Order: sequence, then structure tokens, then C-alpha cells
Amino acid sequence: MANKKLKRKIIEEKEIKVDEKPKEQSVETEEDEDYESDKDLLVEIDNEDQQENDENEEEDDSDSDDILSFESFKSDYEENENDFNSENDEEEQLEFEDSSVEDELTTEELESLKKKQEEKQKIKELVEFRKKERVEQKETSKLIMDTLRQPEDETYLAMRENSVQSKSLPGPSNLSDEIEESDKKKFVEYEDDGDTSDEEDIRNTVGNIPLHWYDEYKHIGYDWEGRKIMKPPAKDQLDVFLRKMEDPDFWRTVKDPQTGQDVVLSEEDIQLIKLIKKQRAPDQNFDAYEPWVEWFTSEVEKFPIRNIPDSKQSFLPSKVEKKKIGRLVHSLKMGWMKTKAEQEKIDAEKKIPKFYMLWDSDTGREKMRRIHDHVTAPKRALPGHAESYNPPSEYLFNEKELQDWQNLSDEPHKRKLHFIPQKYKSLRQVPYYQNYIRERFIRCLDLYLCPRAKRMKATVQPEDLIPKLPSSKDLQPFPTTQSMIYRGHNDIVRTMSIEPKGQYFVTGSDDKTIKIWEIATGRCIKTINTKGVVRSVAWCPNQKISLIAVASDKRLLLINPHVGDIKLISKKTDDILAEAPVSEEIENERIKTAVQWSAEIDKDEYKDGVRIVINHFQEIAQVTWHAKGDYFATVMPNGLSRSVLVHQLSKRRSQTSFSKSHGMVQCVLFHPIKPCLFVASQQHIRIYDLVKQEMIKKLMPSCKWISKMAIHPKGDNLLVSTYDKKVMWFDLDLSTKPYQTLKLHASAVRSVAYHSRYPLFASGSDDRGVIVCHGMVYNDLLQNALIVPLKRLEFHEKVSDYGIFEVLFHTTQPWLFSSGSDYTVRLYT
Repeated sequence: MANKKLKRKIIEEKEIKVDEKPKEQSVETEEDEDYESDKDLLVEIDNEDQQENDENEEEDDSDSDDILSFESFKSDYEENENDFNSENDEEEQLEFEDSSVEDELTTEELESLKKKQEEKQKIKELVEFRKKERVEQKETSKLIMDTLRQPEDETYLAMRENSVQSKSLPGPSNLSDEIEESDKKKFVEYEDDGDTSDEEDIRNTVGNIPLHWYDEYKHIGYDWEGRKIMKPPAKDQLDVFLRKMEDPDFWRTVKDPQTGQDVVLSEEDIQLIKLIKKQRAPDQNFDAYEPWVEWFTSEVEKFPIRNIPDSKQSFLPSKVEKKKIGRLVHSLKMGWMKTKAEQEKIDAEKKIPKFYMLWDSDTGREKMRRIHDHVTAPKRALPGHAESYNPPSEYLFNEKELQDWQNLSDEPHKRKLHFIPQKYKSLRQVPYYQNYIRERFIRCLDLYLCPRAKRMKATVQPEDLIPKLPSSKDLQPFPTTQSMIYRGHNDIVRTMSIEPKGQYFVTGSDDKTIKIWEIATGRCIKTINTKGVVRSVAWCPNQKISLIAVASDKRLLLINPHVGDIKLISKKTDDILAEAPVSEEIENERIKTAVQWSAEIDKDEYKDGVRIVINHFQEIAQVTWHAKGDYFATVMPNGLSRSVLVHQLSKRRSQTSFSKSHGMVQCVLFHPIKPCLFVASQQHIRIYDLVKQEMIKKLMPSCKWISKMAIHPKGDNLLVSTYDKKVMWFDLDLSTKPYQTLKLHASAVRSVAYHSRYPLFASGSDDRGVIVCHGMVYNDLLQNALIVPLKRLEFHEKVSDYGIFEVLFHTTQPWLFSSGSDYTVRLYT
């Protein structure tokens, strides 16, 4: 009745409005109002139905224990049929009014009017469909009510379902289909993909937080890639109304606030809700009255079941999780961990089939015959003439070749042939080959056991192996030409030494004489007979005295040459040597038997300049001075533990350096700065500290026989010559092994020398050659020495397979002296 009164009231108000409008108003305006009024009428009818449904629900409160109360559970199912008749009368009246105006319209107005009438017709069809559907919904709701009241009767439930399916109406109109399709497009983000997992079903990855936080924003969260998830468009009342009419599961559909999905409750969910509403246990099989077992109170325990204190580790953050997070952060920084989009792209590329070209061209080789690189097995060598059944006679073994072949039975890989060639008259006489099966077996082993790989040959140019050295033109000055020849000795000139000022030099020879020469003029100033083969001479480096030490057989002669400043230096030297110091120390018997100082000199020798004679018990091979000129050392290779003696000129005493022998000593040197002594045996060089009296270092030249050595003026580098054609440079701060080994000579190297001022060194050999090299030593300890060969000087003549015995640099000028077996001394400038 309320609906009828409302509809009549709307129609009367509409008639009054039509009468009050002026006649000049167009028919189009009336049509618009009629159209709008029809829409309003439908909305009001729906609202009225909603109110009646609410009243019906209140009347059914008595049965609320047995019926589920969802939103609009029984709405729009209890309308009176009289409402439909009143609506039909109203529509007929409106149609009559529309037809009375059509005659006064133009063509364009008629077309617009027709369009509106078509829209109205669609709405009318929809209303008629809703009327029919309401009747079916009422029957369906009654069926559901009966089903809920009798859930245990399965036969009754099946009969009801079949009756509903037999009475179902056809699908909705085209308008409702379009609306439903638009709804599906809007909610593609929340389409159900069949996943029933609680966690994976959550499309909104914002987390389990209150969604009212996003009320002021247009989005409701973020997806896995961090992009915003926009809010779905809200449904209007017409959409809700259409869904009520069309969806039979609307009464059991609820909206999930987390995902925005419409979730249809299953029969199990409905049954669970019913049990919870009745305040029963959710599990039907749960027995609330089963016998209770007293697990902890049945037996009295003396001690607590668990009284373990919490460990300290339980209060600390997990180290395993920290490592995992560190690995993830590192993989993110390095780009190893891919985002979901990147991973999907990679997976898509893997799924794409890959195609390979069978060949590049008709004439080109097959590059992609196999995807993986395959190295074919090497083929066996083709048989030669020796494997013929009738080989030529030169391929057959003689007795010696056969014996050599049999002797290599322990090393068969060294044989040129793995068989003995045989000769037969015809092919049918060839017997069975005994090693056939064995050779086939070894071949099979090689094929599947021996690994095969492609070996990349490195093509190195010979120029790349040669170190890049500066040009010799940039390293001048150094000796390049022979300037002077000093002739006068009648035998091999073994040794020589230069005055500290560089004006004179002295030479010693096998003709038992020493000669003093003036360098600039080449004039022999003095010749002194030593009564023995002179093996070593050394000019005292102290410029305040004029003294030469000469090693002649077993005697060491200290000679005043009387050259230079004769009045001052030579006289002062004689005065110093004439006074014999008195020593209170008791001389050791071991030293007394090895060496004796003698000041009693023959008149002839005294006239020649001999001032002191030191007699040794063995032949002296070398004599060398200390840098200060007070100490000098002598070497006797056959002296065993007393082979090295150190003498002091100021105190006229001698001392042995070692208590036992370390091999045959070849030569010794004093360090130019430090109190150290270098002792070279045949294969090793030992460095001793004279203050601490201990060995500091042992150098390993890796040679067969050391001939001579020279020390750099700064004392950090050592040059060693050997009889096995080598010249070795030692960096004492770097290693005990040679820094660089020079193999520039073809015969034994007998002498080496450093220049005291220029970065030069030289070596002389029995191959008649003198090689001058540039040897720069830097102050920077991180930079190694630079060694550059400069010039080979070859002017001496070879006598009895001997060449050059000694080389020596000038003290101030870049000049070089060499003494050889051809009785001459040559000067190179």
C-alpha cells in the first residue's frame, strides 16, 4: 500500500508541473523531465522495497537462531503484485502525453526524441525483467531457508536444487552484459586466479595494516615492484541493484577489505558461521566431554620439568641472518640479484627457441657443427717405406742399429721406429703381426683417456724480448779508442796499479820486475828488480805517503818509488818507515811461523826503494790496501786457515783473520766505507764484520771458479768475474744471488774494475776483448741499477791461449788500462 500511495503522489506532482509550464517551452524539455522522472521513480521504488525488506527482517527476528543474517539477505523478494499494475498505468499515461506532442516537432527534434524513447524502452525492459526476476528470487530464498533449516537431509536438498535449476530464467539483457564486462575490466587487478593460499592471495602487498590510512590517497598500497595500486572505482547504487538481481550468490558474498575482492562463502564457511553463532565448537568431531588426562598433576615431580636458563645467544641478533642480509646487499650492489621484471625478461629470453645457421655460405667451413668445441683426435701417421713388406735395403737395420734398437727396450719412446723392418719376397709370405692387438689397444687408450685441448701458440717477436736500453751516444764519456801502448816488459804483464793522483802507474810482470810509468807521456821512469815473479802490485791510497806494495813469490815488498813530490812526500815516507815502533804485545807463535817483518834490506834493494820486506810461508797471490792506507791484506791460496793475513803498517804487526779454512781463497777486498772484509773462495763470497768478528752475509754466485772481484765506490754493489765466461753484478741490499749475469765473453774472464767517479765498469778476458759497460747506481733504493754494454775493445794479441790479465780505470779521467799476455799495457780513451 505504501508503494501505491507513493507512485500516485509522484504522478499527481508530475501533472501539476506539466500544466504550470508555459506553452512556449519546447517539447524537448518535457521529454527530458519525463526521462529524469522515470529514473527517479525507479530509484524511489528500490528504496521503498529496501524499507519493506527491513521491516520483514524485523518480523522474522524470532527465527534468527536458524537463519543467517547477511546484508540484504531477503531484500527485494516480498513485493506485492499490485505495485506492478500501478506502474503500468503510470507508464501508459506518460506514453499518451508523448504522442500528443510528436506532431509539433521538426525532423531533428524527432530524431533526438526517438533516441530518448529508445533509452526509455530499454529501461522499461529492464524493469519488466526485474519484476519477473523478483518472483524467482522469492522462490529461491524460500528454498535456501528450507535448506538451512534441514542441512542433514541430503535427499531433500538435492530435490530443491533440481527444482531451482529447472525454473531458472534466461540471462540478463545486453545492457547488463555491458555493465558486467565493464566491471570485469575495472577489477582486472583483483581477478581470482584460483590460488587459495592466504598469503599469496593478497594482491595488495602493503601489509596487514589498517586500510583507513589510505583514505586520503588515490591508492591503497604497492605491488612487488613498488608501484602504486590505485583504488578501484566505487560502485553506484544501480550497479549494486543489478548485481542483486543477477547474482544468485549475492546473499553469501562478502567483500575482503584487504584485497578489495568479493569472496563467495562456501558451504563449509556457512556451516562454521552457524556453529560459532550457536556458541558451539567449530569442529563437529570435537568432544567437549572426553575424559581429561592430568598430564602434570598425576605424578608428583621432585624437580622442574624444564628449568634451563636462557642462553646469552638468545638475546643477541642472529649472525646467520646478518650473513644472509650481507649476501643479499652485496648481490644487489653487484647486480647479481634481479628484480622481478628483469627475471621475467631473462626467463622469457630463455624460453625463446634459439636457431643456429647450418653454414655461413656454400663454400665456407662449418663453424657451428656442434655447439660445444670439439677437438678431434690426431690421426696416426701414414706408413712409410720402412713398413713395406719389401723395403729398400737402406731401411733395413744393420747389426749396430739393431743392437741400439734393442738397448732402448727400457725407453721405447726414444726409438725412431717401433718395429724392426723386415723384407719378404712376396706379400703372401708376410706373417701375422704380433703387436697388432697391443698397438690397437694403446691407440684406443689414447683416444678416450688422453685429454685433448687447443693450445694457443704465443707469437712473440724477438724485438720484444730485448730490453729497451738507452743509446750509447747518450751515455758518453767512455773509452772508445786505443790511445797509447806501453812497451818494456819481456814477459806477461800480470798486474798494475795507479797512483791516487793519477799521474803515474806501476806494472808487475813475470820477468821479475816492476816498472813505473808516466801516464801522459808513456815514459818508463823506473824499473825495479824484485827477484821473483810479480803477481800483484797495489799503490797505497793514502796521498800523504808514497808507497807501493809488491807481491813477489813469498815476499811482500813495501817500496818508496821516489816519484812525484820527492822532497816532501818521499822523504816523509822514508822517515815514517825508518822508525820501528815498539810493541809490548806478545806475538802469537802461529803468526810468527806464517809471516815475519824485516827492516834489514840489501843496499841494492834499498837504492831501488825497498824499505820493508814481509816474508810469508807461502806464495802470495794478491795484495790489497784499506781505503785509509794503514792496513793491507795478503792472500796465500795454499795457506789453508792462514791464507788471509791482515797487516798494520803503523804498528808493524800481522794477524790471521780465520781459525779454519773455508776453501781456497782467490782474492780479498776491503769495504770502502764500512769495516767489512770480502773474501772470495772458488764458489762463494763471504762478507765479514771486522769489528764484531762475525760473518754478515754469504753470496752465491752459482759459478765454478771465481777469478776476481771489484767493489763499487759506494759499497752497495759488487762485480765478480769467473773463469766460466761470466760477469755477475751483485746488489748487496737486494739479494744474495746475482742481480744480473752478463755473458759477453767467449773465454775466461780474468779481471773486472769499477771507475771511482763515472758510472762505468769493464771486464777483460782471454778472448783478447775488453768490454766497457755503463753501470748507473741510483740513490733511490726502489730503483735497480741500469746496466748497458757500450763498447768492445779488442787490440791485444793472444799468447799461449792467454789474453788480458787485468783492467784498471784512471782515478779521475774516463780512461781505461789493460795488461795482457803480449807484454804490453794499452790505454783506451
